[in-house]
Amino acid sequence: MLCTALPFGAWAGEAPRRVVSMNVCTDQMAMLVADKGQLHSVSYLATDGSTSALAAEANSYVVNHGLAEEIFLMKPDLVIAGTYTTRTTVDLLKRLGFAVEEFAPEASIAEVRANLQRMGKLLGRQQRADQLVAEMDAEIGRLKTIKVHDVDLALYYANGFTSGSGTLVADIVGIAGLENLADKLGISGTGQLPLEVLVLARPDLIAIDASSERGPALAKQNFAHPAFRAVTSQHQAVQLDSRYTICGGPFTLVAARILQQAAMKLDATQLDLGKR
Repeated sequence: MLCTALPFGAWAGEAPRRVVSMNVCTDQMAMLVADKGQLHSVSYLATDGSTSALAAEANSYVVNHGLAEEIFLMKPDLVIAGTYTTRTTVDLLKRLGFAVEEFAPEASIAEVRANLQRMGKLLGRQQRADQLVAEMDAEIGRLKTIKVHDVDLALYYANGFTSGSGTLVADIVGIAGLENLADKLGISGTGQLPLEVLVLARPDLIAIDASSERGPALAKQNFAHPAFRAVTSQHQAVQLDSRYTICGGPFTLVAARILQQAAMKLDATQLDLGKR
């Protein structure tokens, strides 16, 4: 079987005309950066509102399931994948001569900027990428001008996980002006936050995924525990959709706004009660 797709060098110096993305994070970044008609296909996860912040926009594209056969038939000039995208498919596409560019998941806002700039370069849309980065930086600057008063936040996920330093979510917490409980506990990356530790820490806010309590699952049984119910009744819980934090992009700052607004509401309540 011979590949009819042009190798990367064939369109070097000019923008690819038919792009396929295989990863929900590259899907969204490509949707934001690509010119009209340039992006042909995105992964099926891009249309899932629980994982994608641009699910409505994704419905305008052909959907793929990360299979080499279907992507081969699309004859793309460029395939964009995540570093954890199905390795068999990525390796096969490379062997067939397709140009494949891989993006690592972002662990900071700095990496979001870098990936946006890289996407702009790959798609010949540098000006658009620069615009998106400038808009992000302006919003970050605005968020940082808003001060909240020493609000401790606990990020609490299914199976009792949390996010500490070195994660995109932790970066967002800092931009919002809040203190991350995981940092105080010495947790870096994604780590366990035992329920008893959460209860004893008495954070001002607890952020949970908006989908955490929907549908039965063993991974979510910590949210049904009486101790968790008790601590969330005593401390404000804020719903934080994971679609804003799974991938990096301008939409990630929505998470920062949600956290900051919850902290300001808590701050105002505490001031009214004379507790601060």
